[in-house]
Amino acid sequence: MAALLSMTASAAAFGATSAPAQSILFIGNSYTFGAFSPVRRYNANLVHDLNGDGVGGVPALFKLFTQEAGLNYDVSLETAGGSTLKFHYTQKRQEIDRAWDHVVMQEHSRLDPDKSGDPTNFKRYAGKLAALFKQRNPSVDIRLLATWSRPDLTYKPGGHWYGKPIEAMGNDLQKAYAQVAGGDASIHGVIPVGSAFNRAIRDGVADPDPYDGISFNQIDLWAYDHYHASTFGYYLEALMDFGSITGKDPRSLGSYEKAADDLGLSQGQAEALQNIAYRQLHQAP
Repeated sequence: MAALLSMTASAAAFGATSAPAQSILFIGNSYTFGAFSPVRRYNANLVHDLNGDGVGGVPALFKLFTQEAGLNYDVSLETAGGSTLKFHYTQKRQEIDRAWDHVVMQEHSRLDPDKSGDPTNFKRYAGKLAALFKQRNPSVDIRLLATWSRPDLTYKPGGHWYGKPIEAMGNDLQKAYAQVAGGDASIHGVIPVGSAFNRAIRDGVADPDPYDGISFNQIDLWAYDHYHASTFGYYLEALMDFGSITGKDPRSLGSYEKAADDLGLSQGQAEALQNIAYRQLHQAP
């Protein structure tokens, strides 16, 4: 009975607010649109895909979470596989050059596709995009989304982080994102998704090495290419977006959260990932 009441209360929250919608734009690549998972096309009708590709992705998960929380966000995304912020600035400015209340920007998984770990172009074009959005709306909330370690670049010979712990790439990316955000007053902070992946591994929720099989009662954060995220990984990414942008506790979504149920997560898995997001956002031990 308690479970039924929880589900009913969550459903009743949909559209429960009369507050004006806050506009939010997600800029990124396959890490934002949910490549190699059912997240890619999930609830695409809830968001505005500015490229017309029919993508729902992580932004649609964020939208659903806000509906469940009784919040009103008008969600748009502009994504392209393998792209950098330089690409979005030079090739997609026409689609995104407007006033937004919130903007989330995600750089290439290696920062620079030609120079792994080099933040030079990231810094330059994050700054250019931030200035563009700031000109349209001086009070816009701009955040960077720091991405995760790639097992293919960690466990396979020749990878830039080969021979280092799986957490190393995510730690390096977080430092670069923090450096870029810290050097530009227009950027309000970093959503530490890669650090949340590392926390999930450290806390035993996720398996650290998909190449040797997934341990019992753990999840695989990565897709079959050991590069992109799995459904679990994208769910965690969306929880981090939700908690960071709205200020709400991700745990408030509960074990009966709709997207988790739709996408095949167990109640325990949903709760575990919500708890990881909360702990990372609040830097709990």
